[in-house]
Amino acid sequence: MQGIKSYLYIICILWCWGCILPMSAQNGEDILDKASATYEKSNGVSASFALHIRNEIRQVSESYEGVFQMQGDKFTLVTPDMQVWYDGKTQWVYRERYEEVYVSEPDGKELQQTNPAVLLRTYKKDYKAKYTGESTSASGKTAYDVELSPKRKGDIIRISMQIEKSSLFPSRIVIEDKNSTRTTIQIDKPESNINRPDRFFVFDPDKYPDAEVIKP
Repeated sequence: MQGIKSYLYIICILWCWGCILPMSAQNGEDILDKASATYEKSNGVSASFALHIRNEIRQVSESYEGVFQMQGDKFTLVTPDMQVWYDGKTQWVYRERYEEVYVSEPDGKELQQTNPAVLLRTYKKDYKAKYTGESTSASGKTAYDVELSPKRKGDIIRISMQIEKSSLFPSRIVIEDKNSTRTTIQIDKPESNINRPDRFFVFDPDKYPDAEVIKP
């Protein structure tokens, strides 16, 4: 379950921080404050992603591709072997391989890793944000670079983001942790104003009649 939380967290901050980066912004806190306000007015966002995780010590890697959709404090996440729904209170994680649905109600600390609204309201307590310059994205476009450093020791030691100037959308993020694990996400095909109904973010048992529901 920790892996699920990790890339949900990554995806949330990718979208929210990249949506509104101003052309002249060089202050990380200003960027995040404006992102929080803008996300609330976004009327829903969607994008595809490719995630790659590598641990240098063990020399092992794994990769995922999927699609995420977010609206207000709700979100869904779909990968080849997993689907996640969160309606603002309850979270359902469906693993097709095991025909199981894990149901939980994340607390405030957990929501910082999965919910963009909570994360953006509390980032100042946990991170220092710094604009570090410009680079070239995988598509050959000029991009802004932003780095986040945790204020206290924890699993994450650094977050590096790349945001294309032309679209102001994040094209890459790299997370480095204390266990020498490096997580890279590439984002593609972003869309806004998806405006999904509330039921879209709720698990529908009728569509998964053979799934076993597991509650804490």
